[in-house]
Amino acid sequence: MKKIPRIYCASIATETNTFSPLRTDLKNFEETFYVKPNKHPKTPTLCSAIFPILRKRKKKGEIKLVEGTATWAEPGGLINSKTWNYLKNEILSEVKKGGKLDIVILGLHGAMISDNCIDCEGDLIKSIRNILGPKVIIGVTFDPHSHLSKKCENNANIITVFKEFPHTDFVETAEDCIDLSIKTFDKIIKPQISTFDVKMITILPTTKEPMRSFVDKIKNLEKNNTALSISIIHGFMAGDSPDLGAKIITITDNNKKKGDKISSQLGMELFSLRKYLAPKTFSAHTSLIKAKKLCQKNKKPILIADIWDNPGGGVAGDSTILIKKAMSMNLKKIALGSIWDPVAVNICHAAGEKAIINLRFGGKISSMAGSPVNKQVLVKKIVKNAFQKFGTSLVPLGDSACISFDGIEVVLNSNRSQTFSTDLFTKLGINISNKKILIIKSTNHFFHSFFPHVSNIIYASVNGIYPNNPKKNNYSKLKRRIWPIVKKPHTKLNGKNMKITIKI
Repeated sequence: MKKIPRIYCASIATETNTFSPLRTDLKNFEETFYVKPNKHPKTPTLCSAIFPILRKRKKKGEIKLVEGTATWAEPGGLINSKTWNYLKNEILSEVKKGGKLDIVILGLHGAMISDNCIDCEGDLIKSIRNILGPKVIIGVTFDPHSHLSKKCENNANIITVFKEFPHTDFVETAEDCIDLSIKTFDKIIKPQISTFDVKMITILPTTKEPMRSFVDKIKNLEKNNTALSISIIHGFMAGDSPDLGAKIITITDNNKKKGDKISSQLGMELFSLRKYLAPKTFSAHTSLIKAKKLCQKNKKPILIADIWDNPGGGVAGDSTILIKKAMSMNLKKIALGSIWDPVAVNICHAAGEKAIINLRFGGKISSMAGSPVNKQVLVKKIVKNAFQKFGTSLVPLGDSACISFDGIEVVLNSNRSQTFSTDLFTKLGINISNKKILIIKSTNHFFHSFFPHVSNIIYASVNGIYPNNPKKNNYSKLKRRIWPIVKKPHTKLNGKNMKITIKI
């Protein structure tokens, strides 16, 4: 008779910008998403999609399930040691009390750093391995904007990573991890993990070429059973980690030599595309000039993405540089979403809708993000506990407000969040179809929601808090040679280039 596996699942996730003036503590996790065992909502969140999927398996009688804690904090600065120790020990305590476990499934991010641990995920996975021993299967899901360490690689049996950026495939990634972990338990497969260090860091949006075709190629290799799973770690340039940078993960069925070759070939192919992967960006002034010209010949609005003042990268999201530049150019019919300013939101809520007030908003966390805007504004709409959608996930904005002045409408929110969806505007009473310019704070997660509603997308590179130039970033933990810090990181010390010729 087939044995039914006993599975424990848990999720701890955030993305740490070690250069950010913000800090992350337990309150940040509690404010964003924090649920105790057996309290996870029916809808999946980005890193905890494993929960509803495992529940479906349990309902079918395929598994026995022990649910643990699930929590997520909006990306920010270093996690304090007290918080990390608490969260880690909470999971370890649940593992110890979980009975005789066969499988552990973890929904992690991969870029968590605390002031007492440079590799939080690796620390957690290894600690679980030490408790449960070598026979228990550990499956892990990661966000691609992560740092893959040897601790993670050596202590997990299965690692699957979101292939898409925007991360629209987080449910599929969780399903793959669970499926491969159960097949390992059933002895249908014997997974072998192979990795390759691409030795580069850049932005890898999968909505544009050549990254789109590269990801499609990987999916086809999986479909054709060339490998059980192939993933790309993009890396996270704002995290000072010894493991920073892009990597390829290949999982084969007991064929590590083949996996090593696949990872190497794909890694070098990706490296060869390095100069063409990131989107073309423009300064704040040039972005607005281009948008102004494009407005004259397009009915749909022009979208400007402020890619570096992105709370999803661990910064505040309260930069005023772009909006102040637009004001100085006397541009009208603009909507900006959003600026994080809980104090300004509180004032708007106290004043009420239709109130006209003098308001100081934005530019409060760092002088690098511009100075506050001081304007007389109309409080157009206030919303308690607002949220926006990202796929099937709900992203909390907290109490929010829409203010209007000089032909400009601005969304203010009390929970930091990047712009994922058009409903960030529409839920605050803004009709985006009658705007000429939309300004959002996101690198690429906005793409699928906004693309049908805009005529052009302009990526603005506005210098601020985010460390957006690896060649200038003050990395102290990164010791490896990676591009673009080094032009030829794959060149051997004797000066001869690495050549990899492998047929898949």
